[in-house]
Amino acid sequence: GFTTQQSEVIVSALVKIMNTNLDMIYKDMVTKVQQEIALQQVMSHIGGVKKDMIILEKSEFSALRSENEKIKLELQQIKKQVMDEITKVRADNKLNLNLEKSRVKELHAQQDRALTQTDRKIDTEVADLKTMLESHKLDNIKYLAGSVFTCLTVALGFYRLWI
Repeated sequence: GFTTQQSEVIVSALVKIMNTNLDMIYKDMVTKVQQEIALQQVMSHIGGVKKDMIILEKSEFSALRSENEKIKLELQQIKKQVMDEITKVRADNKLNLNLEKSRVKELHAQQDRALTQTDRKIDTEVADLKTMLESHKLDNIKYLAGSVFTCLTVALGFYRLWI
């Protein structure tokens, strides 16, 4: 329902719009060569970042390793100090234990000496008592014998007087 002239104007307007749109689209688009160049630039940038990361990792790992070595050395020193302290405490405990043992032995020796002295005193007293008992026994036997002889003498004297 358009005239030829109207149709041509509309078509030419649509063509201009399409060309403008395509130009706008082409401005945003890149050619294959430009894309390759951009890709190469991005890849080289990524490679540089990778190198930087590797260097950082190595330096970071080196720092961590050196820190780890320092910590290991400190730990070994602390372990050595602890072992020295343990050895010292053990030696002190052994010394104290030996001292206590010697004190106990000395106390036992003193008790043994006192017991021996007491035993000697008891033995001496028992021996003195036995000696005294024997002495009294002999005295009693003497008196008994004397008394028996005296009685016999008196009895013989009376017997002689009567006979």
